[in-house]
Amino acid sequence: MHARRGTQRGAGTLDAVQLEVFRHLFTALAEEMGAALRRAAYSPNIKERRDYSCALFSPSRAVVAQGDHMPVHLGAMPMSVEAALEELGSLDPGDVACLNDPFRGGTHLPDITLVAPVHQSPASGLLGYVAVRAHHADVGGISPGSMPLAREIYQEGLRLPPVRLLRRGERVPDLWRLVLANVRTPDEREGDLDAQLAALHTGQRRLLELVERRGAAEVLAAMDELVAYSDRLLVAGLALIPPGRYEAEDFMDDDGFGHTQIPIRVALEVQGERLLVDFSGSAPQTEGGINAVAAITASATRYVIRCIIEALLGEPLPSGGGSFSALELKLPPRSVVAADPPASVAAGNVETSQRITDVLLRAFGKALPNVVPALSQGTMNNTTVGGIDPRTGAPFAYYETVAGGMGAGPQGPGLSGVHTHMSNSLNTPIEALEHAYPFRIVHYSSRRGSGGAGVHPGGDGLRRDLKLLTDGQVTLLSERRAKPPAGAAGGRDGTCGENILIRADGQEVVLPGKTTFHARAGDTVSIRSPGGGGWGAA
Repeated sequence: MHARRGTQRGAGTLDAVQLEVFRHLFTALAEEMGAALRRAAYSPNIKERRDYSCALFSPSRAVVAQGDHMPVHLGAMPMSVEAALEELGSLDPGDVACLNDPFRGGTHLPDITLVAPVHQSPASGLLGYVAVRAHHADVGGISPGSMPLAREIYQEGLRLPPVRLLRRGERVPDLWRLVLANVRTPDEREGDLDAQLAALHTGQRRLLELVERRGAAEVLAAMDELVAYSDRLLVAGLALIPPGRYEAEDFMDDDGFGHTQIPIRVALEVQGERLLVDFSGSAPQTEGGINAVAAITASATRYVIRCIIEALLGEPLPSGGGSFSALELKLPPRSVVAADPPASVAAGNVETSQRITDVLLRAFGKALPNVVPALSQGTMNNTTVGGIDPRTGAPFAYYETVAGGMGAGPQGPGLSGVHTHMSNSLNTPIEALEHAYPFRIVHYSSRRGSGGAGVHPGGDGLRRDLKLLTDGQVTLLSERRAKPPAGAAGGRDGTCGENILIRADGQEVVLPGKTTFHARAGDTVSIRSPGGGGWGAA
């Protein structure tokens, strides 16, 4: 499949300085959308961890600019915008589309995307679209946090096809009631949705101000020329990769239901100004929720290629990344990298996306051994806990990812205790977490020596121990518990992660990488994340 090409309206009408100015203006617009969302959000997951992404699209639906947010969101958001506009037709001024369906450009159900058009006036032409995606801490389903061990998507939560959340500036009350009646924390969900609407309003206002200063024709021309410029940079970078076919494979630990060593395979064919990325040979979609939808695989592929091209060129691409029209992506149907309904997909977004990244890096490493780093932790160590907060008597739903070790590269060692690749979030500060939930963090430290040895050592993982002050349902979705992150260029592998349950009486129980269980007040869930691989033989 091919990404949508930008139109060529006004191509070549702006000089390099003007284009660079617009590049920063558009990026600042997307960043300010994120700042508005963060300030207005209710949940710690959005306010503290910054688990959201914002973007600006041209009238032709090409990505113009994205904030420095979540890679796993950003590469998939164009497919959500496309799906919303295809299913709803045009959006009138004041309309806001809403969706989370993974099979219509979404990622997994907790990620809710809102899309709005930008018009200079109700009668004027379309100036573009703004979009915001945020991870909601609960959207229903069989377990709190909506990241369950599930066999089908119907167990994972409320699934929204493209629908109108606002119509001509007014709420669609039936839809709001439907959504809020199917989640455990309706007040928090309503607050976070309102915060997303505030982010859209910020993006619309800033684009209108830009049009007022520079004129619609110049702004629209800049959008198209930035997309074309990005495409030229991509082609220039591809020309620096030795032509040939490069293959790699890696494996998911398990799917949570007894199926292990699930392969993901890729073949890269570099053909001058074209790149074919073929995932044929990857496993069929599985019983458990590690299935990635096509949007996730496309997102991870865009991310890795962008990293490679920027490293080769020594300069960043515009934040939108371009149309990626030089890329052809081949996905086997009904596979772990292109799942179809009714597959469960909660972990496909957070875990399989990391493994897709790993296998792509291993393939590019064969073509560019002195450019590509060792593998990072390869998991997001997803932790969800839900129950009744004894302080309020109301339900709560907590979700967090835990940082780990970054893989070392030819330029230096890997960082320790950071979110890597498809996750660009932060941790929830201990003070904010303990204020919002009936928990205590009783241990938080680096796992010294967990990074792989090498000329440049891999970064260390973390240990984060969460003690429950009330009974709760715990779900863990994690990887790299069976096979460690690989080193590169002779560097040693990182150390595998571990999940440990420490009972109130001190007894320790080793937990699987993917599990759900009922914990008692006084129990401690200890997440010990993997270290990154080392680079170069020490």
